[in-house]
Amino acid sequence: MTRPAQQSAGRDAGGNVSHSVRREQPRISAHQEDDVPYPDQLLADDERVVQHLHPHWITLVRPVFFFVLVAGGGAFLAAIVPDGAQQEVLWIAIAAVAGILLVWLAFIPFLGWRTTHYVLTTHRVLIRTGILHHRGRDIALTRINDVSFEQTLWDRIVGSGTLMVESAGEAGQQVLHNLPHSDRVQQTINRLIEEDHDRRARDSARYEARYEAEYEAHDAPTERLDDR
Repeated sequence: MTRPAQQSAGRDAGGNVSHSVRREQPRISAHQEDDVPYPDQLLADDERVVQHLHPHWITLVRPVFFFVLVAGGGAFLAAIVPDGAQQEVLWIAIAAVAGILLVWLAFIPFLGWRTTHYVLTTHRVLIRTGILHHRGRDIALTRINDVSFEQTLWDRIVGSGTLMVESAGEAGQQVLHNLPHSDRVQQTINRLIEEDHDRRARDSARYEARYEAEYEAHDAPTERLDDR
């Protein structure tokens, strides 16, 4: 719910009354936060997503292969079940075994791929993994010491690779396997580190300039009184 604008009045140097309108920012409710898509709900006010990745599609080849194999094998076995009193029982048994295999060999690996997030923002690197048991790590760009990647010949053909992020702290090195275009991701992280350093330097310079201006404005009346 947006609050109404508030007016404040004051006098300028010439004695004229001036009015200024201050609008308060609308508050975001918990329900509205739930509607924000992932990973935007994890970001700070001045933070934005640069790249959002899942593991490379090559990790889905094996689940897809098992899905086709189990589904085709189950359909074949169901088709050759002989007629008789036990036909329905055998069909149910085949369907149950096929369902368990599909969940184990295809559905769970797909969910693992879908719930693995590698997010690059203007402030940090976010890593989220896990289906039921969630694990996460945030690496601030200021704490990253080194970023390297490794690609085999096969990785270069399919556009995959392994990324190593070395950061200060107890966790140390974070290894991301089967990352799409790991060489490009490395370059992106290095560019974000430089931009973050420049942004912090500009913010620090603006803060120092504002502090000096406020300090001089505060001391000016005191100096005029001393001159009198």
